[in-house]
Amino acid sequence: MYRILIVEDDRGIAQAVKEQAVTWGLEAECVQNFRDVMAEFAVYNPHLVLMDIALPFYNGYHWCTEIRKVSKVPVIFISSASDNMNIVMAMNMGGDDFIAKPFDQGVLIAKVQAMLRRTYDFASTIPVLEYRGSILNTGDQTMTYNGEQISLSKNEYRIWLTLLENKGSVVSREKLMETLWKTDDYIDENTLTVNINRLRKKLEAAGLKNAIETKFGVGYLVE
Repeated sequence: MYRILIVEDDRGIAQAVKEQAVTWGLEAECVQNFRDVMAEFAVYNPHLVLMDIALPFYNGYHWCTEIRKVSKVPVIFISSASDNMNIVMAMNMGGDDFIAKPFDQGVLIAKVQAMLRRTYDFASTIPVLEYRGSILNTGDQTMTYNGEQISLSKNEYRIWLTLLENKGSVVSREKLMETLWKTDDYIDENTLTVNINRLRKKLEAAGLKNAIETKFGVGYLVE
């Protein structure tokens, strides 16, 4: 079932769109925290985003630009600011379509369904993992935080991915080594320690301090 993320601060409009989407067999969620839309985007991992332009804290152009740094998911702008300048701006910022308010709910859902068919007949969504506002894109194996890319080696990426996939649980050193062995890279205890330390330093340098907790005799934990 396709998931729709609704980035709309008018609760009445957002709820009405959500109910209409569900009626048509789609899943939908409305963003709650407009200070950090990307965190909810990463957790929900939508197939399509409906984006208003006028939002609290940061406008829809900003969030569309942030989404484009980590995902190719379709973004449809919905706004009463439907003059040519805003429509052109929305497309230039990475939007895929623009629907002017007020809109007919049936027309909106028809456009959403058409966009989903066009997009997912040919490609699949790129899953992303979020941690403290950072985004790990498993499609192109890149990591970004505060708009900056964090350069990870192949092994650092795989270690960080495994820790994030098991966030809240301790991952043993044995499991991490087995994960790396699956890629035909032989990693011994010392090499794993070196990679963990390098990963920690890169995360701390980017501002993500104390991201990886050592559980002595057991493994590593990301809360």
